[in-house]
Amino acid sequence: MLKEKVALITGASGGIGRAVAIKLAENGATVIVHYNGNKEKAEETVKYIEYLGGKAILKKADVSDSESCKEMVEEIIKEFGKIDILVNNAGITKDGLFIKMSERDFDEVIDINLKGSFNCSKFASRYMMKKRSGNIINMASISGIIGNAGQVNYSASKAGLIGMTKALAKELSARNIRVNAIAPGFIETEMTEKLSEKIREEAVKQIPLGRFGKAEEVANVALFLASEQSGYITGQVIRIDGGIVI
Repeated sequence: MLKEKVALITGASGGIGRAVAIKLAENGATVIVHYNGNKEKAEETVKYIEYLGGKAILKKADVSDSESCKEMVEEIIKEFGKIDILVNNAGITKDGLFIKMSERDFDEVIDINLKGSFNCSKFASRYMMKKRSGNIINMASISGIIGNAGQVNYSASKAGLIGMTKALAKELSARNIRVNAIAPGFIETEMTEKLSEKIREEAVKQIPLGRFGKAEEVANVALFLASEQSGYITGQVIRIDGGIVI
């Protein structure tokens, strides 16, 4: 489905990002596995893709830093000549009650989750526009749709990402660049593993399908959006949440 495509997945060292990188590589894409902090896990992702017979390389960058993103994109263009698919997945949480949330915790989440996606999209889209072809997938969250107590910063970052998705889809469509977002609910990742058993039980009660989702289920939707099977879809936010938002 993605033969001869070059895909950059940010935050691909673990969780959803890792699952997306593997899924795209399994379907023929050459994958750039981006990381910033956890090189060891990123290397594991690359090795696993190579074990499956796919192609992958590592790239380190601070997505919140414009110059760092620019350098990463330029290195990829120099090596492969193009970026066909960009998956803005890099993100962090700094949860806490609003009244106690520090300005630093708010800024860090916005800088990585929202500004990071802006930076990567800005530099990658320059080359996509020249080719008059490209695909940007933003990893949002249902927290950006319905909000979540204790996550004012995270919810704001993901709501902003949804708005950016829609605006970019309108701006870039004339150059045949599609922009969509995925909004996962509770997915089995390192992030949700930190939740207490009580919180997990309460969450499951709210999910009509009665379980947390799997990272691979998110990756399946990313593959669909990255492929020509979704060629007439842009500016959309696809929820993968087991029905928690209906």
